[in-house]
Amino acid sequence: MFLPMSHDGAGLKLTGIRQGLFILLLASFLLLSACMPEAHKADPPLDIPEYFSISGPEPLSDQWWLSFNDKSLDSLMMQALSGSLTVRQAWDRLEQVAALGKKAGAGLSPKLDANGSLSRAWTDGDSGSSRSDNHSLGLVAGYELDFWGRVRSSRDAARFDLLASREDLQTTALTLTSQVAEAWYQLVEQRSQLNLLSDQRTVNEAILVLITTQFRAGKTGLADVLQQKQLLEANRGENALAEARVRSLEIQLAILLGVSPGEFSSPVSFGLPTLSQLPAVGLPAELLKRRPDIRRAFYQVQAADSRVASAVADRFPKISLSAGLSTQGGSTQELFDNWLATLAANLVGPIIDGGQRRAEVDRTRAAAAEQLNRYGQVILEALGEVEDALSREQQQKKLVESLDQQLHLAELATGQVRQRYLKGAENYQRVLTALLSHQSLQRSRLNAARELIQSRINLYRALAGSFKLEPFMLDRTSPVPADNKSAAANM
Repeated sequence: MFLPMSHDGAGLKLTGIRQGLFILLLASFLLLSACMPEAHKADPPLDIPEYFSISGPEPLSDQWWLSFNDKSLDSLMMQALSGSLTVRQAWDRLEQVAALGKKAGAGLSPKLDANGSLSRAWTDGDSGSSRSDNHSLGLVAGYELDFWGRVRSSRDAARFDLLASREDLQTTALTLTSQVAEAWYQLVEQRSQLNLLSDQRTVNEAILVLITTQFRAGKTGLADVLQQKQLLEANRGENALAEARVRSLEIQLAILLGVSPGEFSSPVSFGLPTLSQLPAVGLPAELLKRRPDIRRAFYQVQAADSRVASAVADRFPKISLSAGLSTQGGSTQELFDNWLATLAANLVGPIIDGGQRRAEVDRTRAAAAEQLNRYGQVILEALGEVEDALSREQQQKKLVESLDQQLHLAELATGQVRQRYLKGAENYQRVLTALLSHQSLQRSRLNAARELIQSRINLYRALAGSFKLEPFMLDRTSPVPADNKSAAANM
């Protein structure tokens, strides 16, 4: 509907038409406002248990790696969070989503465009040739009256996407820190294994000297000497494998930290930390608000629900206003002599679209249902991760205690067999068997201690929440609007 208004007031004759338009718009609004869609709170589609099976007294910190009291690990974490290219990619994705959010909300603001043109025409006839010029300038403003919330729902969906992306950043950082801790303590274990292999090689060389002496005295056969030499060679082979694993873990750490492997020099540590007491795991319901991946799934449900509202609103008429102001003339001197002002209101509603909009509503509702079930699946997996980590740590402690007892008994048995061998009361096979068992237990005990730490890392990762990233980042600020942070309170 286009209503021209000239500067001389001639447009006042159209007052009746404008009044009819206003009545039409008001009636449409009253008729359809009851159908305006609303977003709903997303409740998990499952029952949450009241308690976890085990809990401890140690307070749980978001920066969970501090509980290991390992300055080398602390330094690696700072370097990883500031230099990791994986985290930087997550920041870049967050900024992209933030820009999309601004784009989605732009429809709520009026738009103003400027236009201008210059044209020249020539005519050639019997009466001769002529030339005419036309210059024009104008401004055109437009605004959609978002009665049914279509634009607002799209903007809300984009904001929830932004919040989900922020939690994605936290999840990326949390995954990175756990990977750094895991690689670091594997590196510490392998270096400790190298030290242990060196000590075992010293023991094996000393036993070889004893066996060689026994052989020269005719108290044992050549096979015993050869078997002991074979054990030494096996020891050297294990040492080579451990050296390769050390180098591989150093490269892995460098990549996690965003450093070229050739330029990375890792800290040197040969001792695994002693674990603190079991952390206070809290209540399962608290886990829903603490874990970033659960919050991300929650925001995705909210975004999907907003898209449903937008799809429903898209079935209603679109009402928009536009206004224009233009001037034109045959020359630049005449350009501002003639003005034309226009005001228009448009009402466009779908009548027949082959079921396209209804199908889109059905699709978005199915997508929202999928996101809700995915939300429940993420919660189930999170609860399972906590319970699994608790169980594994308890069982791993029992294994370490058992290995300690086995080591004690193996040391006693090895000493007894060696003494009996030197007295000629025992053959070398018993010595070799006892020695292999003792040295294997030593390596297994060291590996079990590291796996116990891994169980604690898994527990911290399953329980950990968000931590402030900005102090660790280089020239980065979060693009998430402050008013969006309160949305987490609705979980």
